[in-house]
Amino acid sequence: MSTIRKSEHSQDIQRQKIIVTGVVQGVGFRPFVYGQALEHRLAGFVGNDSGGVFIEVEGTAEALASFRTMLESSPPPLAHIETVKAEPMPVQGQTQFTIVQSQAQQAKQTLISPDICTCEDCLAELFDATDRRFRYPFINCTNCGPRFTIIKDIPYDRPLTTMADFTMCDECLEEYENPLNRRFHAQPNACPVCGPKVWLEVGEKDHQLSIREENAVEETRELLTEGRIVAVKGLGGFHLACDAANDQALETLRKRKGRVDKPFAVMALDAAAVRRFAFLSDRELQLLTSKERPILLLRKKESNWLSQLIAPGNSTIGVMLPYTPLHYLLLQPMADRDQPTVLVMTSGNFSNEPIVKDNQEARKQLSDLADAFLFHNRDIHSRCDDSVLRLPPPTDRIPSNSFLPLRRSRGYAPFPVKLPSEVDPLLAVGGELKSTLCLAHGNYAYLSQHIGDMENLETLTAFEAVVNHFQHIFRLKPQFIACDMHPRYLSSRWAEEQTGLPVVKVQHHHAHIASVMAENGLDGSQRVLGFSFDGTGYGPDGAVWGGEVLLANYEDYDRRYHLAYLPLVGGDVAVERPYRLALAYLHAVGFSWDERLPPVAACPQKERLIIQRQLRTGLNVIPTSSMGRLFDAVAAIAGVRQTITYEAQAAIELESLIDRNETGSYQFELIADTINVEPLLRQTAADVLSGTPIPKISARFHNAVVEMVVRISLEVRDAQGINHIALSGGVFQNISLIQKIEARLARENFKTFTHHQVPPNDGGLALGQAVIAAAVV
Repeated sequence: MSTIRKSEHSQDIQRQKIIVTGVVQGVGFRPFVYGQALEHRLAGFVGNDSGGVFIEVEGTAEALASFRTMLESSPPPLAHIETVKAEPMPVQGQTQFTIVQSQAQQAKQTLISPDICTCEDCLAELFDATDRRFRYPFINCTNCGPRFTIIKDIPYDRPLTTMADFTMCDECLEEYENPLNRRFHAQPNACPVCGPKVWLEVGEKDHQLSIREENAVEETRELLTEGRIVAVKGLGGFHLACDAANDQALETLRKRKGRVDKPFAVMALDAAAVRRFAFLSDRELQLLTSKERPILLLRKKESNWLSQLIAPGNSTIGVMLPYTPLHYLLLQPMADRDQPTVLVMTSGNFSNEPIVKDNQEARKQLSDLADAFLFHNRDIHSRCDDSVLRLPPPTDRIPSNSFLPLRRSRGYAPFPVKLPSEVDPLLAVGGELKSTLCLAHGNYAYLSQHIGDMENLETLTAFEAVVNHFQHIFRLKPQFIACDMHPRYLSSRWAEEQTGLPVVKVQHHHAHIASVMAENGLDGSQRVLGFSFDGTGYGPDGAVWGGEVLLANYEDYDRRYHLAYLPLVGGDVAVERPYRLALAYLHAVGFSWDERLPPVAACPQKERLIIQRQLRTGLNVIPTSSMGRLFDAVAAIAGVRQTITYEAQAAIELESLIDRNETGSYQFELIADTINVEPLLRQTAADVLSGTPIPKISARFHNAVVEMVVRISLEVRDAQGINHIALSGGVFQNISLIQKIEARLARENFKTFTHHQVPPNDGGLALGQAVIAAAVV
């Protein structure tokens, strides 16, 4: 509380009530307001409620105007202001400014800050031997640390977080209660005396474990250098960590986790360490060091000391910098090593299951994966995986600060997408792969963190927990539910089981286009030409769609073009064995199975006979227009990849081999509403038989997709005057493809919309479902 001297000109005094909404809780907003009130000699008070921050200020008109300007133009670094609304009030003659108790209001919503990396001030303390928090793994302040993952309810106050069980010592409490201290109302505030502890457990799988609470971090570092795998509890769940330079450790981790080829992410201490093994531009550095601390895909340097088992067959490597004090302690340089410490940091789970977040859960589920556990006793309320981003090259159409999310989670969730128009309360449950959900109301769509693939009970249970938590913290009760129209998706079946709520079923590829429209602020009054390219989506005709060109708004869509139907022989078996796709596609266009073609050579003779019989009889053959499957088939024909062990592996490796100097192109053929692939497949196979290098084949195929998109765009604009192009679907995770398409469309004066807030893959489906359902209900 501070006393403000009365103005000598009391007749000039005014009073205002100000309501501020946005991310304004847990980010130092109240002490910022307090400091500004003192500076401007204002009386009144500030507090939190479930809708944001409420302020009443009293002073001269000039001081009030200056105060308002500072609120909007120079808020704390972690704040994100959506609205500032002020109204006059009767003058009360106050002489003090205070910070008042928080207030819970059931009918109001507020924006919640994502988890934020450790700030520079806290880092300085972490490594200051004279500081009372020296080497304490839970240093934080108002400007950094856990937020979303520890919040149980709003308003964001300590009793409503997982820090409630830790009673602050006198020194921490003094910091917490001082409005001019950077730890004022930092809800996770703690120190070694009163806060969470970290410890190491090592032992056999029967859990006859030795527990070492002192020197746990140093002992963990020793285990990692010995090639052991350690489960490390972090902000939003457990990581499985190992030495990124140790081939044997990587082999063991892959074997235990059942992850044959899928890339792992690594964590390095700083940019200097990253530059030892990856290329890092200024824009990439800015994103890598941002407060969100995402995993960023960077181009690998061919010669480096890290294990080639981290990202086999990839020209890129996923890299993140430390974002908790514990990470910084683990990554400190080792005195006896010339190279910087770089750790593999992969999600602590079995493939396709949610990340593990609780200690007992980790002991049970990760004991077959980890040799040791680095635990702490600060509970994680909401599990939250790391975010994964790619950075497209800047163009006139792509802002220099934009990025392409592949997984939107820690650091970004649950910050909402601002909708172009208001919607009634609704829940959209997404698809099956890369599951996220969306709770929407008014102008906000609150997208959840990454949940996982909805293919098992564990993920469904995690999904339900997120649904309940979101409804609780955002004070929303949906009036209806939107889901994918696929009848066998777990998310769709769950939606239909929610009694009393209407269900809106949304076509998969329409949702993709609506998603990119919504995040770009399009109100749907004009239709866009949407290219929705992915691997799998349920079509109303019963076929597997995935190469769709839609004239769309939010209410409906017209399937203007689609990739020609080709035979998917054996369903998921064909997806896992691209050589089967290649053989079926070549058969469909009348190209003989020449033994010199890689997919023919890769397919056992007995299996060839089975495929031929299936093609002849139609047994277990499903028609598909999937662009993702076409990428797989071309990768197999070219000799890039005949079998896959993770989603989109063949397409990823095909992209990584592009000859960027190649200008040649294969051709698609447009027949009525169909994109015929026969000429393209024949040209690809002919190039393979003539010995054309794979990088040239990859480039010619990518160029063909680009030219097809441009040709269709020009034709539709000529016929219907549509100049807005939307690109969405998992295929558009391909930066090379996006870059070429945007450049070509720009030369033709099209306005192109791509993803910069939510993923183009199925992680963005829920947003599209939400805006479509709101438009049709």
